[in-house]
Amino acid sequence: MELIKKYFPNLTKSQLDAFEQLGPLYEDWNQKINVISRKDMEHFYERHVLHSLALAKVAKFANGSRVLDVGTGGGFPGIPLSILYPKVQFLLVDSIGKKLQVVRDVADMLDLKNVEAQHVRAEQVAGKFDYVVSRAVTRMPKFMDWVKGKVYKGEPQDAAAHGIWCLKGGDLTEELSTIKKAKQFEIRPFFEEEFFETKKVVHVPMP
Repeated sequence: MELIKKYFPNLTKSQLDAFEQLGPLYEDWNQKINVISRKDMEHFYERHVLHSLALAKVAKFANGSRVLDVGTGGGFPGIPLSILYPKVQFLLVDSIGKKLQVVRDVADMLDLKNVEAQHVRAEQVAGKFDYVVSRAVTRMPKFMDWVKGKVYKGEPQDAAAHGIWCLKGGDLTEELSTIKKAKQFEIRPFFEEEFFETKKVVHVPMP
């Protein structure tokens, strides 16, 4: 929790309370199903919560907008982002139903009214969204096929921010070679922990 307070010093009391409850909630669920590896639970706030919130350092989601979190697993990055952006609507989807039980329970326990979870493949999601987010679900060309046609172009003043925002790691040169509009943002300038040394946010704006 100290990391969250350090990098996001302006959180409200209700946001801080919600973030503080995340650890015990996921610890409890992890005893029932393997949501997060045992090793990673020791670094839960750094490797899952803070990593998810890295998107907020480069992408500013507008109030009233809609975000689709594809392959959310146990709720990352969607759950931490939904706490940070209470006036943004989040749809978290995954093809593995048991992990969405966790998402629904956490959202319910924290009274996150801006979160909906669906057991569905990305290609089958109905509607359009202002932003699509994910955390290392698959290679970008395949991911873009999954979410084709699901992102609003946006108004002229914010069109550049609309599109796909993905958390990635390592050398992405080859993976992004065919995606000319893709931009990479290093996370290390925002978070000094060694874990973020090779972590990046990739943005692909919609045309």
